[in-house]
Amino acid sequence: MSAITGILDTTLSGVRQPGWTGRRILPDLLWFQRARQRRALAELDDRQLDDIGISREQAQREAAKRFWQK
Repeated sequence: MSAITGILDTTLSGVRQPGWTGRRILPDLLWFQRARQRRALAELDDRQLDDIGISREQAQREAAKRFWQK
């Protein structure tokens, strides 16, 4: 599962620490991004999944997670 986690979890390197507003909005943006990436992962065909080293089973399991789940 570490390959999937590495693909889906992004870092915000080089970005200043957010203020109050940023701390409030940042989790929502990350959740939105995670949901979008999981939808995209679910749409990949077997050849594309093989290219990134993920099985169909792993992709389906990851795509089935809720947006707030890591």
